[in-house]
Amino acid sequence: MTISLRLSEEDTKLIKDYAKINNISVSDLIRQAVIEKIEDEIDLAAYNKAVEAYKKNPKTYSLEEVEKELGL
Repeated sequence: MTISLRLSEEDTKLIKDYAKINNISVSDLIRQAVIEKIEDEIDLAAYNKAVEAYKKNPKTYSLEEVEKELGL
């Protein structure tokens, strides 16, 4: 799939220079950046959900308790 976007000359130069310094293509740089952004938002949503669950039931378990429960 091809996606196009409009960038200022300044942004284009910045992106191309960064990709060149890191020896990756502009496509790979943008793909990685977008995927990381999405993953970060998914992680943040999971964190927020876990915090809300903890607030409702603040029970915690030690590593030893978890290992015992899982039979490790």
